[in-house]
Amino acid sequence: MDGFWSGVGVDLHLEPDSADGRRIGLERALRDAVRDGRLAPGTRLPATRRLAVELGMSRGTAKAAYDQLVAEGYLTARQGSGTQVASLPSVDADTPAAAAGVRAPRFDLRPGSPDVGAFPAAAWLRALRRAIATAPSLAYDYGDPRGRIELRTALSGYLGRARGVITPPERIVITSGYVQGLALLTRVLGGAAVAMEDPGLPFHREVVRRNGGSVVPVAVDEHGARAEELGDVAAVVVTPAHQYPTGVTLRPERRRALSDWARARGALIVEDDYDGEFRYDRQPVGALQGMAPAQVVYLGTASKTLGPALRLGWMVLPPHLVDAVADAKLHSDHHTESIGQLALAELIGRHAYDRHVRACRLRYRRRRDQLLDRLGTRRQVRGIAAGLHALVDVTDEATVLERAAEEGLAVGRLGDHWHTPGEGRPQGLVVGYGTPRERVYPEALEVLAKVLDAA
Repeated sequence: MDGFWSGVGVDLHLEPDSADGRRIGLERALRDAVRDGRLAPGTRLPATRRLAVELGMSRGTAKAAYDQLVAEGYLTARQGSGTQVASLPSVDADTPAAAAGVRAPRFDLRPGSPDVGAFPAAAWLRALRRAIATAPSLAYDYGDPRGRIELRTALSGYLGRARGVITPPERIVITSGYVQGLALLTRVLGGAAVAMEDPGLPFHREVVRRNGGSVVPVAVDEHGARAEELGDVAAVVVTPAHQYPTGVTLRPERRRALSDWARARGALIVEDDYDGEFRYDRQPVGALQGMAPAQVVYLGTASKTLGPALRLGWMVLPPHLVDAVADAKLHSDHHTESIGQLALAELIGRHAYDRHVRACRLRYRRRRDQLLDRLGTRRQVRGIAAGLHALVDVTDEATVLERAAEEGLAVGRLGDHWHTPGEGRPQGLVVGYGTPRERVYPEALEVLAKVLDAA
């Protein structure tokens, strides 16, 4: 016997097995729905009379099933409030992490995320309302794998004036973030060798490998990626505005050398402009793409400016790659969700995005200055001209990280970023100052200073 109920605004598919009797079958079906989360705590269940009619059984049978589940603690019944799903004990206590005593840090200074508490919710809501009010009906259908033309047009203008990127809307592909862009490009390159900065983010190297590419390290020094070390690879991935994790900026002569190498070899430069908007010592450094539009694949996202949860990124492609990447995108997820694209286009078009970025730049500069004031007399702090992280020199990462963990403090480790970790590699802490909320950031710095003093 199958059934649905919808009389109190709840649609739930039940399959009571009447082999052992209708009451027992209903009890088992309801119990399973509560256990697997299909009926969430607090959900109000229909009255027994209505449930009996909808499932084709007697009211007495339905009431007996409810009474049994109330007795077992799965349901609660109160006069005037009807019958509701009870709150069951959390299963987290039985998970391996909980059993091992793993808990979230008190202070999170790991790099990679912005202050999501600064998300411009009011401005986003206004943009979303305008986007929905004016969106054509086709916006809710399947769309162009390259993304909504409204957002691509807005980005063409914004990237040109804010980042020095040269592109018409036709050469932009909207993605769900940097990782998807890198994965799509790796597939289009057909498993070719890709050079990646050393040190660099291990996760990005794994993205290349899992999409069929092979990874070759290219060393980074105080001037950025060493272009003279590039050999026979199809592409090189760089973070020229603010290298991750060292924080250095790619020098002009290295930019020219990279462009010359790409032209001579017919290779690609993949520019990861992950935090290019946040420059503190002068105007943001322009994108490398503006020097060599035919050789550079530019990747940007809203993850650091707005928040990773939006899952909105963009690729600016040389003309010969647009169709291939769009086809890969089509066969990956067809297209990125459209309503968020329209809202971002509104936000950019009315310059609310610019205002938000400027406000964030001031906020993060203050945090950078606090970091320098607190730690600058203790350790060498590098990579401070831009971005949301800094590199703090230490001589014994393991000891410092152990003490940090004892204090409930989480920070990044430079040693995790080398292609081949080993003795003799420089050591350091990669300290992210974007993540903590304003009220806890000073205390987090105090704890970090204490840990460094103890080391």
